[in-house]
Amino acid sequence: MDLVRMGVLLPLKAEQWAGADPRRLVDLAVRAERAGYDSVWANDTLLGAHIDPLTVLAAVAAVTERVTLGTAALLPAFRRPVQAAKEIASLDLLAGGRLVLGVGAGFPGRSEPEYAASEVPWPRRFARLDDTVALGRQLWAAEGPTSSFTGDVLRLSDIPVSTRPYRSGGPPIWLAGATPAALARTGRHYDGWLPYPPQPATYAAGLADISTAALAAGRQRDAITPALFATVLLAPDVPSGLRAVDEFCRENYGLPLDVIERIRRSWRDRPSTWPQGSAGSSRPAPATSSCASPRPASTGSATSSTGSPTCCSAYETRWCHRGPDEGHGR
Repeated sequence: MDLVRMGVLLPLKAEQWAGADPRRLVDLAVRAERAGYDSVWANDTLLGAHIDPLTVLAAVAAVTERVTLGTAALLPAFRRPVQAAKEIASLDLLAGGRLVLGVGAGFPGRSEPEYAASEVPWPRRFARLDDTVALGRQLWAAEGPTSSFTGDVLRLSDIPVSTRPYRSGGPPIWLAGATPAALARTGRHYDGWLPYPPQPATYAAGLADISTAALAAGRQRDAITPALFATVLLAPDVPSGLRAVDEFCRENYGLPLDVIERIRRSWRDRPSTWPQGSAGSSRPAPATSSCASPRPASTGSATSSTGSPTCCSAYETRWCHRGPDEGHGR
């Protein structure tokens, strides 16, 4: 039986907790665990004042026991690769193996200044991300010193012994991306898929492409956990709801709602060359959802019986994935 799991995305941008003690973010994570949520998530950006995701999750790890702790999504390019591997392994140790690492390479038209501030070239960012993930896994699995690493972009020698994470091989790593190349890379190299919300049909088709890529790479078709990051708002009427979501998008993403909608349409209106239907698994692919919104609330749910992502939320941030019997996300 497929399970739907739900989580809370912490509001880390300064505008979202302006006038309040930012340490209350940790209290919010504790409340989420006590309320029965399955996970707590933190996002990553250099655009504006923002609490670092690894830092806040380390604080949350110290005061929680059950919830999965995740990044949605971390941009490893902002950090030196070997140091990033050490920080992630340290967080997984502090969390007792509860970490899920969602990673991405940024958005064109938005993330170029972040790369420039990090002194990292924007071209070949996807190859750099894959190399950084491969390097981390190599360091986390090493029994002794790792003398060198050679990737498409990263080439390192004389690498010192690194911190080993709680789990052998490190935390599961999910790719936040939805292009055809990202789907293929997810199937070949990653443990989960965390896209920004497409339409249900294209989500199912994306899972099918990931499954095909996984099989071609000699992996099991269900080796990748399906997840979904979505912004969902319940409001008394459409105009007030649109105003609230536009305000949230500007505060959280630095982009107005119409730009976010263009990103969504760019996925929806892609050429219909993908296969339709389920991911080709013997069991239906469940919806997975993270719903962000301007204000907290106490109720909401996400369910799926057809493999299409559905989410019902009241001003809350949610996430879900398949159950712990699949060996992912817990």
